[in-house]
Amino acid sequence: MSIWNWNDHAISLSTLLAEATVSLTVAGVENPRLDARLLLAHVLQVHPNRIGLCNRFSLCANHQADFISMVVRRIRREPVSRILGWRGFWTLDFLLNAETFDPRPETETVVEALLEHVVNRDIPYSLLDLGSGSGNMLLALLSELKNAKGVGVDIAAGAVAMARMNAALAGLATRALFRVGNWGEGLGGVFDVIMANPPYIAESDICGLSPEVVHFDPRRALVGGSDGLAAYRAIAPSLGRLLSPRGVVALEIGQGQAQAVKEIMTANGLALHDCRSDLSGITRCVLFCRADRRNET
Repeated sequence: MSIWNWNDHAISLSTLLAEATVSLTVAGVENPRLDARLLLAHVLQVHPNRIGLCNRFSLCANHQADFISMVVRRIRREPVSRILGWRGFWTLDFLLNAETFDPRPETETVVEALLEHVVNRDIPYSLLDLGSGSGNMLLALLSELKNAKGVGVDIAAGAVAMARMNAALAGLATRALFRVGNWGEGLGGVFDVIMANPPYIAESDICGLSPEVVHFDPRRALVGGSDGLAAYRAIAPSLGRLLSPRGVVALEIGQGQAQAVKEIMTANGLALHDCRSDLSGITRCVLFCRADRRNET
């Protein structure tokens, strides 16, 4: 039975799940059964792990139609997070729109690295997130650093609006300010922590990415120029001005970019402090401090 032939009579959840899984498999979706369960759980408004307890029930016609519509969108390779409108990151859920990059689990490497760097979480640190998107990195850190405040900057007005909404939903609106801007241009003051997950894919490599990325993530959040390093060159000149004397910069990078990013940053007065790998063993985060601070140690 094809997904497009389902009619309005009651169909068991197990049948719906099985048919959706087959259709997603044929479409080349990487985790078809998991994605089908996530979409079905959303329609049922239950946790995905509880679907097995509901298998003896059937969906009404309207809910069947909702589920089929979502599966068809996934067949067209729209990510589950885009279909649901949110993505879980760290311990929070983040609403998404067309102008926000869909947060990836590997970006949690940056959050983990910065939290390990922070010795005393009670200090009122000042944080800066350049290219803040949905606000996921800044808000994740603020949720752990109870006395910190932060600023998020993004060039996309729609992303800034979504980040503000996410801050409000997380109860962090009083400690997070999001503004439209181009990296560090026009910012004043200094920050104890500066973070960024800039676009780092070389333009020639974009066509080789999955349809979920190419067709649904905003292109300017992906493409880092001809060599993938353009955003790092744009960010670097302002970091020395914005970083506090004892501060740290944490940058997410693509595979094999650590040395090139190090050279860009050291040419702008920073010194490599540490490197962190993600769960796949890929160097995903590089941390820098002021070069004059490194000379003191």
